[in-house]
Amino acid sequence: MALHHAQHGEVVHLSDLVVSRDDAHSTALVKTGAFEAIHLIVHAGAVIPPHHVAGQATLHCLRGRVSVLLGDAAAILQAGDWTYLDGGEEHGIEGIEDAALLLTILFEHPTLS
Repeated sequence: MALHHAQHGEVVHLSDLVVSRDDAHSTALVKTGAFEAIHLIVHAGAVIPPHHVAGQATLHCLRGRVSVLLGDAAAILQAGDWTYLDGGEEHGIEGIEDAALLLTILFEHPTLS
C-alpha cells in the first residue's frame, strides 16, 4: 500500500497521527522534488545519530524537548522553538522528553541555463 502524502490544501492534524513507543518514528507528510515535510516523534532517551541532509532544513518543536547535536555543540529545543540547519551540515537529535517535531527540508534545483 502506498504511503499517503498530503495534497494541495489538505488539512493534516498532526496531533492525530498514531505513533508507537519505538525509539523514533517519522511520518512523511509531503514529498516533492523541491520540498519535504516530516512529522518526527523522538522519545525520551532515543537518539537519531549524526547524519547529513542534502537540503536546507528547519526543525520546529511542537511538544516535548530534544537536544539537537551540531558537531561539538548542542541546542535544546522545547515546545514552540524553531531552528534552521544548513544543508550538508552534520546534525543529530537526542530526546530529552517525548517530543514531536516538524521537519522541513528544501532541496536545491539546478539553475536553468
